[in-house]
Amino acid sequence: MSSPAQERSRRRSGVELLSALPPLLLLLLSLSGCSGMDVIVPSYINALNRTTVKIPCTFTSCYKMDLTKFSMNWTYQESLNDTEETFMTYYRKKRMVPTRSRFGERVTFAGNLDKNDLSITLSNVEEDDQGIYNCYVRNPPDRIQGHGVIQLNFVTELPPPRDSTIAVAIGASVGGALALLILSMVVMKCLRRHRKQELISEEKMEEEGKLEAEGVAEEGNKQP
Repeated sequence: MSSPAQERSRRRSGVELLSALPPLLLLLLSLSGCSGMDVIVPSYINALNRTTVKIPCTFTSCYKMDLTKFSMNWTYQESLNDTEETFMTYYRKKRMVPTRSRFGERVTFAGNLDKNDLSITLSNVEEDDQGIYNCYVRNPPDRIQGHGVIQLNFVTELPPPRDSTIAVAIGASVGGALALLILSMVVMKCLRRHRKQELISEEKMEEEGKLEAEGVAEEGNKQP
């Protein structure tokens, strides 16, 4: 049998444990709510001949960037079946540095590490630059390696912007026609209801007239 002092100590320990549970639960919930590494890139980019194009790559992570552990690489491949060629990488002391590659000095870093922006620019675009650009990101202690894939298309002219005027006009016409149709249906329904009420009123008046006539006839028959 436990003594009163032991019982009080046990209760105190239980209270302390319960008071510590909410912060632990909040911590677990916050960690479970993190979606991990997520790299954000466009699926494709159209680049005109001899122009400068920006190839964007940003990322989100459960953890703040630690430059002593962070790493990333930009690679290029002509197609999915070809070997990847690294053309830019991150060094702890030199930060983002282009490597020897087919692009030479035409590739420059255009992002901001403080904002998790790893974008690059490619100047004087050539037809041979068409292909797949991969953005790889590691941000420990996040265990997932982020990977973004961008297809760069070499074009001689950009596709014309879509003219939405016709679509807007068609939509407005259809919407107007539907509105008129609904309005006409409502008016017809109101007219029918009004006519029905008039018919009911006329029938009621006729019925009352008949009853009055019958009453007068009965009064006449009762008189000597």
